[in-house]
Amino acid sequence: MLGVLLLGGATGCGQSSSSSGQISKAEVDTRTGALSGACAPRKPNILLILADDLGYSDLGALGSEISTPNLDALVAQGRLLTNHHVATVCAPTRAMLLSGTDHHRVGLGQMQLPLFPDLAGLPGYEGYLNDRSLSVAELLQDAGYHTYIAGKWHLGSSIPGGPANRGYTPDHWGFEHSYTVIGGGAANHFGREAAGSTNYVSDGVYVQPGQPGQPGGVGGMPESFYSTDFYTQKLIEWIDAGRADGKPFFAYAAYTSPHWPIQVPEPWLHMYTGKYDAGYDAIRERRIARQRELGLLDKKARVADTASETLTSEPATPNYNTPTSMYMNALHDADDGYVDHHAGIVDKKWGSLSDLEKKAQSRYMEIYAGMVSNLDHNVGLLFQHLKDIGEYDNTFIMFHSDNGPDGWPMSSTDPKSVDEAYAVEPAYSTLGTIDAPARAPFGIQYGRRWAEVCATPLAMTKGFTSEGGFTTPAIVKMPGQSRPLKPYTRFTHITDETATVLEVAGVAAPASPAPPLIDPATGNDLNAGKVAYKGRAVFPVTGHSMVGLFSSNTQRPTWQEPFGEELYGRTASYSADGQWKARFIEPPFGPASGHWQLFQIGKDIGETTDVAAQHPDILQELVANWQAYMTSVGGVEPIETLGYYPPRPAR
Repeated sequence: MLGVLLLGGATGCGQSSSSSGQISKAEVDTRTGALSGACAPRKPNILLILADDLGYSDLGALGSEISTPNLDALVAQGRLLTNHHVATVCAPTRAMLLSGTDHHRVGLGQMQLPLFPDLAGLPGYEGYLNDRSLSVAELLQDAGYHTYIAGKWHLGSSIPGGPANRGYTPDHWGFEHSYTVIGGGAANHFGREAAGSTNYVSDGVYVQPGQPGQPGGVGGMPESFYSTDFYTQKLIEWIDAGRADGKPFFAYAAYTSPHWPIQVPEPWLHMYTGKYDAGYDAIRERRIARQRELGLLDKKARVADTASETLTSEPATPNYNTPTSMYMNALHDADDGYVDHHAGIVDKKWGSLSDLEKKAQSRYMEIYAGMVSNLDHNVGLLFQHLKDIGEYDNTFIMFHSDNGPDGWPMSSTDPKSVDEAYAVEPAYSTLGTIDAPARAPFGIQYGRRWAEVCATPLAMTKGFTSEGGFTTPAIVKMPGQSRPLKPYTRFTHITDETATVLEVAGVAAPASPAPPLIDPATGNDLNAGKVAYKGRAVFPVTGHSMVGLFSSNTQRPTWQEPFGEELYGRTASYSADGQWKARFIEPPFGPASGHWQLFQIGKDIGETTDVAAQHPDILQELVANWQAYMTSVGGVEPIETLGYYPPRPAR
């Protein structure tokens, strides 16, 4: 009985992968596993590329004015997933990618835990990848893969001799070689880490890029380090060093670009001078028109509304941040007497900006666009190197962003003073350079309005459970593929990538039930639903393999069950057929009453029309599904819903 597909290119017998545009395959006997030919195909390499805070429409192939020829070429060879969901912020996304299951289970129930004292100490809220997690890198390493990561980790920082009880660095999780910034980011993409800094780790040892004598500087010169360039070269170095033994590789390019601070070297620093002088709305409309032209957006599709203009910050409710506060959240709205919420932000439209504010805002976006083009350039270097060594056609490639574009404002209450200060010398000429002013605490950012442009045509930005917060276009190319498939428009999720990678590699995820562990206080089995792996009880991979999507133009659903999500207390609940979505976002960003909203997401991708009043039965079902989801993953709705901005005042 023949017919099972084995994914791979070179067979080790002088055969090479197909150049016809069809995915390479070989037939095996499903009873014995024996190859129908003389020898088995070599396992494919795996290259995962994760951008940081890249927006939905920031690639040329997705409608952008930014030059991204290498990623556009990948779209022209593979398949675009236009409805791919991650988490609304970075660390939970990375936890799900590595573990293949929901972030609440594996330690990242929330990010920035000090904001949520009511969640402290709860299982799944450790703030790092806990020991109940699998690691796709470790599973691949077990199966004979070389495993490499360069870039952002954000899942744990403990090394021997370092701070304890903060989770572990990549070397503990199955990565043979690693060079990572272990937190959420760095103050300078050009390095300049202070001597003794513990922000970067290489193979389990603290390093300070750009310092004399440290990895990351040519001749010890700090100017030679730029994060995106450096991570690319590290991956190339490791790939080359591991070639001699013929083993396949798993390379995880976890770029920190285009995450703040916005900085990039020449020629990208001034590549887009003057390109954004027309302002937010004009650029957004051009992207919408281009998306319609490309067929990515139906000509009648409703695009998201941009946020209403706020020239002064809406204040918090009078009782906010007091011992008697009654915070609105997904469980309690104004009808229940819960009325308190945090303050809003100043959020001007282009026409309300002064000339100096426009000058600064244009420059921010020019630099950001340069970062995106530099990122694309580095992706191109990776691709070209794989071609040069004959491995490109035998490599599974997947690219996407870790969340939506970052709309954190430079100031929640007084952006004018910040922007006008940066629009004049000596600050203006240093923007985006190694000497850029270090605006505390996060360096130069481009703010909410440009983030809305980057999220086109979706609603809102990073941190929100609107589509613009956690929908990212993903690009997949199978080994041997050279002709594109039509974009896949059905719902997919980051946990599906883990299952997909394992199937591509021919690796079975652990499935043997973990031995029972009875809680004497409750009689409950604490290991229920877990599997056994190397003496640990861990949560299994729960995503769905997408391999079947990449052999034809199918639009059959990957998910056929309801889906739920929660971060910062903000929620999303999707119907099993993907046609309906309910969400809770707190005021002043969400409804003043604090009620859940309902959207016919299959027809209203921009989330423009709340139909909760017209379909209370559907809303009730989706909220019940969400509550069941939270119970199943050990999620706890925080007392106060609060995103990663604006910052919460001290208690």
